[in-house]
Amino acid sequence: MNILVVYDSEGGHTEALAKAIALGAEKTEEATVFIQHVNEADVHELPNMDAIIWGCPGHFGTISSGLKAWIDKLGYLWAKGQLINKVGAVFCTTATTHGGLEATLLNLITPMLHQGMIIAGLPGNIPENALYGSYYGVGISCPVESDVLITEQDKALGMALGQRVVELTKRMVQV
Repeated sequence: MNILVVYDSEGGHTEALAKAIALGAEKTEEATVFIQHVNEADVHELPNMDAIIWGCPGHFGTISSGLKAWIDKLGYLWAKGQLINKVGAVFCTTATTHGGLEATLLNLITPMLHQGMIIAGLPGNIPENALYGSYYGVGISCPVESDVLITEQDKALGMALGQRVVELTKRMVQV
């Protein structure tokens, strides 16, 4: 299986979360994982992926302009139906607890639904998600006053999402 993690990051927080997600997917030893900053990711490679995970910092409850510009290049893939039935998942970071995590996650999911992708969230039975997480993907707060990019709990959430995407993708590609 080929899994692509695409991220936009400004202060390093979202990149650290993207790396945790990729690590979780890699630990399964069942997938080849590619991780790319949005400025390096080539939309023409997406048809070669079995799953696509994208994320960014939340900007006032919505997608960062960098990732949004990249997503806006997916029109020709939509026209050809090339992402239909691929597994998709999302993640984001914000600077404050009420910085629009869930709104950003929902905004990140919408283009995947338009593409016909199958969305993988994090259910409540995943221990890392039970008390601190979102069912829509991974959304974490990274307070600006902290020197820590992401906490161990944040890393665990990211790894759990990466593992879940591999588990679901494995089911899809075997069908």
